[in-house]
Amino acid sequence: MRRTRWYHYITLNLPWFGLTMVSGSMTPLILPFLVQQFVPAASKNSFYGDLRFYGLMVALLVQPVAGLLSDRSTSRWGRRRPFILVGALLAALLLGGIGLAAGYWPLFALSLLLQAAANVTHGALQGVIPDLVPHQWRGTASGIKALMEVLPLVVIALTVARLLDTGRLWTALLVIGGALLSAVLVMVATTREEPLPAPPNLPIKESVLRVGALAIAFLLIVRGFRAALLWLGSQVAGDPEAVVLAMGGAGLLATVGAIVLGVWYSVRMGIGPAIRKRPAFTWWVVNRLLFLAAIGIIQGFSLYYVQDVLEAPNAASVTGQLMTMVGLCTVVSAVVSGPLADLLGRKALLAAAGALAALGTVALLASSTLPMVYLSSSVVGLGAGTFMATNWALGTDLVPVAESGRFLGVSNLAGAGAGSVAAGIGGPLADLLNAQRADAGYLAVFGIAAACFLLSILVLPRIPESYKLSVSAK
Repeated sequence: MRRTRWYHYITLNLPWFGLTMVSGSMTPLILPFLVQQFVPAASKNSFYGDLRFYGLMVALLVQPVAGLLSDRSTSRWGRRRPFILVGALLAALLLGGIGLAAGYWPLFALSLLLQAAANVTHGALQGVIPDLVPHQWRGTASGIKALMEVLPLVVIALTVARLLDTGRLWTALLVIGGALLSAVLVMVATTREEPLPAPPNLPIKESVLRVGALAIAFLLIVRGFRAALLWLGSQVAGDPEAVVLAMGGAGLLATVGAIVLGVWYSVRMGIGPAIRKRPAFTWWVVNRLLFLAAIGIIQGFSLYYVQDVLEAPNAASVTGQLMTMVGLCTVVSAVVSGPLADLLGRKALLAAAGALAALGTVALLASSTLPMVYLSSSVVGLGAGTFMATNWALGTDLVPVAESGRFLGVSNLAGAGAGSVAAGIGGPLADLLNAQRADAGYLAVFGIAAACFLLSILVLPRIPESYKLSVSAK
């Protein structure tokens, strides 16, 4: 792709807008809204956490497989576009199915299928920037990608959140599905890929088995830490304040342990011996997973926090307004950070992103009014936008171009893995501590988020600034 064709940077990233309309609506709004209609109020965080956890395990399995298959595709439409289109069509149909769900378990099953369909699109889409964008412009393209991932937050607040508060679930689902299909159709129609003359000599069977082993390993690690945390919670007794403090600390250890061990073993299972030549890639996934796990905690429990702690009427609309504030700040920082990442390098901006997000989360913990919540969340948004643009640019520098779909698909450990850790551990921890003291569970999980933001900074020295090195060598 030539630099002068500036509009391609927008059109090739449009499906990220559609995918984020789906995830940004389902995760913080529609799924928790529906779950609490089918389960006891005292255990809604745990039920919602399980739904998210297993859905994200499906994403962890499907996304790298879709990336791997698209790496090998010889379709005359190109490597990526057929997968992107088919996944979007299936996801739109499944959104309609969710509108018909009449209980928790039908909702559970349909949400798993939706995750599978959306991640067929997601897995192939991750290879588009490495395939089509020159190395020196990937920071700019990644900045636009980040913009497409945060603009939906504003759109969702103005449409889906308001529709949900007035009971118009079907209209909300229509808006989400329409946005996804429109974005994908424009990308497919305006993006050109050169078809591969023959599939690359990449071991598909072994790679698929490795992805399966990766997903199983991550599932067992997260569930193991969750089980240990719940066992500890059943043993701890005494002063509620002491129990909250002890279990909050144990929750942090469980979260970080699941992230580090999960990434370390799963990346090696998913990539194989080739990962030994690219240790920086593993640390990049750890950095991404720590940051996104923190975002997943804040996003995943925002509706229940607004509803239970702030006791705000029309909780979906208030959560939507909160997303708007965060989204606007994220948009501003993402637009600025993409070009800055090309100019100044990636790691300094990533450190600033972690510090900003941690500061905003600490301020959120001290907030007692909606204006304070909006302000502190906006600071988190500034950090998130900087991270989203810059971290992806760093990742595309670290992967081999011929296998970008496979490597970046495995990096879904940082996307689906982050959400699964947040849901699998955060959900039951929130219910456990809320039973000890009203609202303590939400304060504990948000405190864990702040710690994860800071820890994401500490792993940066293990990742070389490969782009700056390659530029200086020239």
